[in-house]
Amino acid sequence: MLPEIKNAPERFKNQLAKYLVLRNPQCINCGTCAVVCPYQVHQRPAGYKRMSQPVHERCIGFRCLKNDFCCVHHCPRQALKLELNPLWETLGDARWPADLLKATWLQAETGEPTSSGLAYNYQTGQSGGGFDRLQFKNTDSSPVKINDNQVDTSLQLNKRPFGPKITIPIPVYGGGMSFGSIGLATMLARAKAAQAWGTFISTGEGGYPEELAPYDNHIITQVATGLFGVSERSLQRVRFMEFKYAQGAKPGLGGHLLGDKNTPSVAKFREAVPGTSLFSPFPFHSVYSVEDHKKHVDWIKAINPNILVSVKVSTPTDIDMVTVGSYYAGAHIVHLDGAYGGTGAAPEIAKKNIAMPIEYAVPKVHRFLCAEGIRDEITLIASGGIRTALDVAKVIALGADGVVIGTAELVALGCVRCGNCESGRGCPRGIATTDPELEKLIDADWGAQRIINMYRAWLKYWLQLLKKLGLTSFKELRGRMDLLEYGTREMEEEEKIQI
Repeated sequence: MLPEIKNAPERFKNQLAKYLVLRNPQCINCGTCAVVCPYQVHQRPAGYKRMSQPVHERCIGFRCLKNDFCCVHHCPRQALKLELNPLWETLGDARWPADLLKATWLQAETGEPTSSGLAYNYQTGQSGGGFDRLQFKNTDSSPVKINDNQVDTSLQLNKRPFGPKITIPIPVYGGGMSFGSIGLATMLARAKAAQAWGTFISTGEGGYPEELAPYDNHIITQVATGLFGVSERSLQRVRFMEFKYAQGAKPGLGGHLLGDKNTPSVAKFREAVPGTSLFSPFPFHSVYSVEDHKKHVDWIKAINPNILVSVKVSTPTDIDMVTVGSYYAGAHIVHLDGAYGGTGAAPEIAKKNIAMPIEYAVPKVHRFLCAEGIRDEITLIASGGIRTALDVAKVIALGADGVVIGTAELVALGCVRCGNCESGRGCPRGIATTDPELEKLIDADWGAQRIINMYRAWLKYWLQLLKKLGLTSFKELRGRMDLLEYGTREMEEEEKIQI
């Protein structure tokens, strides 16, 4: 059964709008604008003679100037003017521009796919490359009538003859974010959402807070090079674990938690001194071969024979050989983490210059596994700059079985991509912080509902896309690179009209 959609409005009263509807002193409060606007931008409360301030976030922008009902044209005193909000262009970055942030916030609020009529570019960013240029080819709707209940969006996590058989209803689970990099409220929100969806989230390498115990069946415990919080108990209480050999956003650099975020509660789980900076070395100094890797996998299976083993690696040029090595070491899942992953804590210089972009790594590995005859015996998971429902579908068409999502879940909670995750007290919105006062800005139940809603919106989009492509499952979409094109498809652009 799908989790229930409940409206989960933003925490802040005044929402950032893309457009400003300005009303000058010539306005006579006639109410014509309220009558003609179908989006309820203009309102006059019952019993009041004066118009309320425009609800700017409901305005669809300059495209409305083409409509017969446009308020600007109907105003008898020419008292209305439409402008682009100057604050809009200060929000976000090329990969997560303001339009994409706002669209994700709306999906998290309503559980509905974002309509292009709202004037937000809700599926791509402005990077000029990668997933922003990779598109599904224009295809006519499938000649075969396919109903929603005929479409299978599930993901089988274990295709090997040994280990637990676990299937999740959507091809997505939550990436590793450690206690320390994010706060407990954020961890709980993600865990509650994972439980509601029947999927998983990873603890990252910061330990396993006891507050997560009710969600053990939906938690991935991570074993990383720092071994923070790793114990036999943390491995025995879960169904799913992950080795983190490298992170795509910063391969070769390891992890780094600055002292300001190493609070007493964080230090307790990491068995460290509060206030000190903590480092995760690179690499595991006990693993320099496939044989060493197999010893690691065997160690985990000795502690918990009924555990699913995933291996998270970055994307070097020989990633295909690395994947085959993990297969022969006995892993169930190979998780490829490409460049552009990571939150604001990952150095930009690393994200842009070291690892292979995931859209290159996935087809390289997929083809190699097919050539080796073992493609259907290993689950291939992709992450690293995957932001939207459309990005998920694209990387599956490139050859992945499923996707790990990290930043998009934080955006659902209200992340504005300010990049302060790792510095000082951390996130000013309470998401990626361990500061006890800032953490109060996040309510775990509200956060869980926002993430639940976002994935419901994504699911609706996936159903539409698969039916349009004439496919009945993501299994059929996997490796269908023939459905993709890499080019400069013209996107509808707003007219820069000033009144």
